[in-house]
Amino acid sequence: MLNLSFPLPFGASLNLLAAADAIAAIVVTVHVLMTKRDVRAAAGWIGLAWLSPFVGALMYYLFGINRIARRASRRALGAHRKRGTLHPRQLPGTPDGNLTGPLAAIARVGAHVTRRPLAPGNALEVLPSGEQAYAAMLEAIGNARTSIALASYIFRADAIGREFIAALSAAAARGVAVRVLVDGIGGGYLLPGAVGRLHRTGIPSARFTHHWQPWRVLFLNLRSHKKILVVDGAIGFTGGLNIGAENAPLLRRPRRVDDVHFRIRGPVVSQMMLTFAEDWNFTTGEVLDGAAWWPAIPSAGPVLARGISSGPDEDVGKLEAVFQAAVSQAERRIRIVTPYFLPDTILTGTIALASLRGVEVEVLLPARSDVRLIDWASRAHIPYLPGVKWYVTPAPFDHAKLVTVDGHWCAVGSANWDSRSLRLNFEFNVECYDEQATAAVDRIIDARIARAHALTHHEYAKRSRAVRLRDSAARLLLPLL
Repeated sequence: MLNLSFPLPFGASLNLLAAADAIAAIVVTVHVLMTKRDVRAAAGWIGLAWLSPFVGALMYYLFGINRIARRASRRALGAHRKRGTLHPRQLPGTPDGNLTGPLAAIARVGAHVTRRPLAPGNALEVLPSGEQAYAAMLEAIGNARTSIALASYIFRADAIGREFIAALSAAAARGVAVRVLVDGIGGGYLLPGAVGRLHRTGIPSARFTHHWQPWRVLFLNLRSHKKILVVDGAIGFTGGLNIGAENAPLLRRPRRVDDVHFRIRGPVVSQMMLTFAEDWNFTTGEVLDGAAWWPAIPSAGPVLARGISSGPDEDVGKLEAVFQAAVSQAERRIRIVTPYFLPDTILTGTIALASLRGVEVEVLLPARSDVRLIDWASRAHIPYLPGVKWYVTPAPFDHAKLVTVDGHWCAVGSANWDSRSLRLNFEFNVECYDEQATAAVDRIIDARIARAHALTHHEYAKRSRAVRLRDSAARLLLPLL
């Protein structure tokens, strides 16, 4: 048979490859310019696309495009079309809580980025250990009458996890509507763990952004780090506590974790429920509706509060914006407790300026976290924040996330002070405008400082050059940590 195909000359093939690479780089450049607000990230992706033939464009396709936003938008739109609204009752609250001065400025930023009102009439109760928090949460589940919504980054199938599974199963058996949402990574990517046990008991449960398809594994880096429990739509729990035996020292686990959780009553619990309902709808498509999930909530205390739900599907870093506002408006004292301290350049600069203005800034870190690389990178911030007082807390690993400003404002919840929490993870915090609530959080911080070691700038400077070089090199990985 006569072969009529004519292979292209080698030079022509190269020209076609070069043209294809240029088209791919142009497509990446246009998309970056239209979607990336971080100048350094935009410049980096454009440079990679042009300087790394095909590889740069492929890397951007795999890791640079925020597919979460597209999917979230489609899910929300579908829910609105189906039911008219994703959440059936308007959230209670006031535009600004009649605040004045620096607190009013912080509140305006929160209102703008969250589009949620401040809710008056709340009560915040500190649960300073895993034992106390778990006991309170299990008691609330045991007394539930209508509904239970539970979201957790980690939900282990160990002794503590089995207690929760048994309590949730008993609640479902007596007619309580139960929904459980666990992160697809924190809940066990390969093994279903607690979610598998919940499925076997018939409790509706799901894993957030958990996919087996290779083209959807890109969601692995986008995690739901939220810790939320809402019982009967009116009692809420949130903070840094996952569900696992490592948080219960009485079980004598070798790698104990010290954490703080909070019980919240009052109208702001509706905002906690809204956060869960949106995530549950995003994951399963189900709309949670009716009085079981959305009861009328009476006033429970004096605290003015707002729930802040943040994640990579937002066009503004909500938590980052509120933290920056709080730090920039501080007049006397800023206190930060976090297991990982890796703020970006803007937030680091805001903290430095507050210190230069004469504001007392205290940062408490664990002497050793669960990730040594992050410990090194966190320490590398010390030379850039010369006026800050640094403390390191001894074992067990302190996993608490707390911040207070001037004794009048505090924020509690799941977010760490790092790029992952502020840019990549889905997080939930509650900000409170109240002296008594802030004083309660300050007492927790005081207790930690009392047993902590003050790490002075002089002490850090005396460390070997090799150690300081190691810390600085680890800090370069800040966007990935």
